[in-house]
Amino acid sequence: MSGLKLFNTKGGVTEVMPRLADVEADVQSLVEAHMETLLGVRFLAGEYSTGPVHGGRIDSLGLDENGSPVIVEYKRGVDVGVIHQGLFYLAWLMDHRAEFERLVRDRLGAAATCQVLWSGPRLICIAGDFTRYDVHAVREHRRSIDLVRYRLFGSDLLGLETVASVSSGMQVARRRRRKAVARVAADVQGAAMVELAGAVDEVLLGLGDGVNRVERKQYRAYQRLRNFACLCPPQRSKLLVYLKVDPRNVDLVPGFTRDVSGLGHHGTGDLEVQLRTPRDVERAHDLFRASYAAA
Repeated sequence: MSGLKLFNTKGGVTEVMPRLADVEADVQSLVEAHMETLLGVRFLAGEYSTGPVHGGRIDSLGLDENGSPVIVEYKRGVDVGVIHQGLFYLAWLMDHRAEFERLVRDRLGAAATCQVLWSGPRLICIAGDFTRYDVHAVREHRRSIDLVRYRLFGSDLLGLETVASVSSGMQVARRRRRKAVARVAADVQGAAMVELAGAVDEVLLGLGDGVNRVERKQYRAYQRLRNFACLCPPQRSKLLVYLKVDPRNVDLVPGFTRDVSGLGHHGTGDLEVQLRTPRDVERAHDLFRASYAAA
């Protein structure tokens, strides 16, 4: 069980006791209604039938902000079968890509269908708690799996805590990164920008446990449950990083930070950070940490 304690400080200090949902469906309906806010995933369908052969129902299907297909499974308390059940459905999903893409087209449109990223489908398990064996099992699998512990506090507070997070895309990302290095190094200033990108990569991955990296053609996303940073391919003299930080809360510096909330750009986030030197990376540390904390 999580060691988090929550206190109401209005008129004194009173502990708000955590509790589990009365039934599993309460958690599912709450998450599905606010899935994009809570998980960074656009909701597609609930209780989705896998047909007469598999004979099952996927609790929730969605598409995350990088285009990765997402299965969400819920358990009210502790259930040792939640991971195996989710992996069973994940295998079904990989065998029914066309069916999933039709669902995306019907719910989100043709443009979203073109963005589906099959290299990193995700399983998110939301439960009252997990055992140490669950955490070990996740780390042994070569799939993208997030274990998320939930708690309800009082009548209107929900807490989500990532217990374990593993990405299947890390090895692919490393191979693509090496290829990207070879391509960009041919540029006059490419080698310096690649080195700078490596420094940014190290900082973002080092912000905490459970940071996953997802490679897309237009950007590289860094995520916990949701993206907190998107690094675009190096330009001739700078790197662009987009963060989930409200630009209104930042003292914007011309040539370093920019509000792009009303502008189209690759990746997710409303704050653009422009990096040209290792000193700029150091200057951006607090912004990186703020975005990580908000994800």
